[in-house]
Amino acid sequence: MTSLPLVPSEFDPPRLLVTDQFLLEPLGPEHNEADHAAWTSSIDHIRSTRGYPDGDWPPVEGMSLEENLADLEMHARDFAARTGFTFTVLDPSDRDVIGCVYLYPPETGGDVRVQSWVRADRAHLDNALADTVAAWLTESWPWTSPDRCGR
Repeated sequence: MTSLPLVPSEFDPPRLLVTDQFLLEPLGPEHNEADHAAWTSSIDHIRSTRGYPDGDWPPVEGMSLEENLADLEMHARDFAARTGFTFTVLDPSDRDVIGCVYLYPPETGGDVRVQSWVRADRAHLDNALADTVAAWLTESWPWTSPDRCGR
């Protein structure tokens, strides 16, 4: 990843997106157990989700809670440094983790790479999440050419 900010210094990144179907907030260490449970319950589903072109995540062998915590801490540092923005996707009724959204520097084109996933038991929300995030980027973020990774 790059150490350059992904957004201009004068831009205040949104920290919340609320819809009837989901709630997005910055992913952090406080989400560790629920995040770990969400993705480990849905490895095959996530790996087959459009937008994960490298096929390397999540690891089929999983990872420990401690390794997941280190990953979440990295995402929180990226958010604070403005080099990447990762949001946990929560069920608005009970705040359970149901997915994740990643906004990171592009690898092949555009001005931001956008990836998202939802748990297998929330697969019906996959396209709605991707489309809602795309609209949010247009309305609330400074990018004009997001790479939605085939979405």
